[in-house]
Amino acid sequence: MNGKKQRFSVIERILRKEIVRSQCELQKALTDSGFMVTQATLSRDIRQMKIVKKPDRDGLYRYILPDMETKEKRLPTALFNDLTCEFSGNLAVIKTRPGYAMSVASFIDEQTPTEILGTIAGDDTILVIPRDGFTRSQVEETIKQLIINN
Repeated sequence: MNGKKQRFSVIERILRKEIVRSQCELQKALTDSGFMVTQATLSRDIRQMKIVKKPDRDGLYRYILPDMETKEKRLPTALFNDLTCEFSGNLAVIKTRPGYAMSVASFIDEQTPTEILGTIAGDDTILVIPRDGFTRSQVEETIKQLIINN
């Protein structure tokens, strides 16, 4: 097994056994396992392994492997009190707590609502792009249903 494959195997083992909340924590765990890696190498590894950072039930982020996501897609309930939504024409802008926009946008996209073409997320802001042929009220209702039924 070459160095990269070994490193990937160790990263997988770490993420399955431990809660890792930052690249620094993962880098330290790798170092403790005998792998000295730069932040740039670790970032590439994370991208290649399709590791994502998702909020857990406590609303704190952790790294997970693609197969570690549960079938039941839900957002932490702590997010709901902090979401606001405003429209400009048919475009919606959702405001979240800092650091949560990507998770909320990903959740919306994964639900593949007919009314929504896609989302673009920043740190605390999401742009919701509706599909042609749907009214603002239909898109607004869809967003409400996604959030309420979550």
